Amino acid sequence: MQATEFDEQARVLDPVDRTSEVVFGLLMAMSFVGSLSVAKAGHEEVRTMMVTALGCNLAWGIVDAVMYLLRIRVERTRGVNLLNHLAADPDATHAQALISDALPPRLAAAASPEVLEMMRLRLIELPVQKQHARLGAEDFKGALGVFLLVVLATFPVVVPFMLLDSAHLAVRVSNLVALAMLFVAGGVLMRYAGGSSWRGGVTMVITGVALMAAIMALGG
Repeated sequence: MQATEFDEQARVLDPVDRTSEVVFGLLMAMSFVGSLSVAKAGHEEVRTMMVTALGCNLAWGIVDAVMYLLRIRVERTRGVNLLNHLAADPDATHAQALISDALPPRLAAAASPEVLEMMRLRLIELPVQKQHARLGAEDFKGALGVFLLVVLATFPVVVPFMLLDSAHLAVRVSNLVALAMLFVAGGVLMRYAGGSSWRGGVTMVITGVALMAAIMALGG
């Protein structure tokens, strides 16, 4: 039970997935800010932009949350089926091949037949599971976390428009906030990878700006 709970928390807190959700929501909000014509923007145009950005991120937050649950269900079903197949398969060589296929490529390449056999013996000691692929409360908590990450990434970008009367100044401040968030996101990812946070932050800013230019060029 403790292992399962730890696994679910790891899913929710995985730096790569969660930072990607934030960057995705941030880029969507930036695309709406970038589409705002500062020269012609009035209070109504700014309000429309904020409502549209929030509504779009709400929609995509729901989509991401549903896809999160779907991925959990598929992965869990695959894991349960693997355990059941290992328990029912008398052919050790075939069972080792199943385990190898389930491992990441580099781990599979490094795992010797002896290691795979040890894993097989350990796995078949686990009780056969038949009905544990269903979603639980922790899964829905994780989906809520995904939803909130995508939606909340909108607010720092649109807050300047709520606080400042000048649309021109608000756009500048919003862009600075977005660049700062991209820098932090890149730093988190690179620190997780064991590299330089500063280099990761700069790389993410450059990547984000390039992606925004592509989005705007394509009419996003």
